[in-house]
Amino acid sequence: MELLIAIAIGSLTAAGVYLVLRKRSFAVVLGMTMLSYAINLFLVVTGRLVIDRPPILQGGAASYTDPLPQALVLTAIVISFGMTALVVMMALGAFLEGGDDRIDMPRRDLTGADRKPPGGTARPGHRPEGGA
Repeated sequence: MELLIAIAIGSLTAAGVYLVLRKRSFAVVLGMTMLSYAINLFLVVTGRLVIDRPPILQGGAASYTDPLPQALVLTAIVISFGMTALVVMMALGAFLEGGDDRIDMPRRDLTGADRKPPGGTARPGHRPEGGA
């Protein structure tokens, strides 16, 4: 059972890292979601889930289960859902603004290529190429 859980956590982590390194925003969102699933599964496994034991120590109980990992996972699920919603809305806004969901910037934006403002007039203080 431990091997199966380790393989599941490793597979989710590997797929998440692969998708986060892609150049499309939808793949990045899926990768972040897979990484959060892997972290949640890891947190549950570290708690050593015990069956038929009370979550708090009561009189007459021989042992109890630790409720902290379950509380951490529940909190992590809520936070990851909120962050996923935020990133999806940002990606959707970028897609609607730019018409593409690629993450890298166009070469003209990186190099600062000449852009003419509307109306075709030159910008103040801008020297055209070859000019003094």
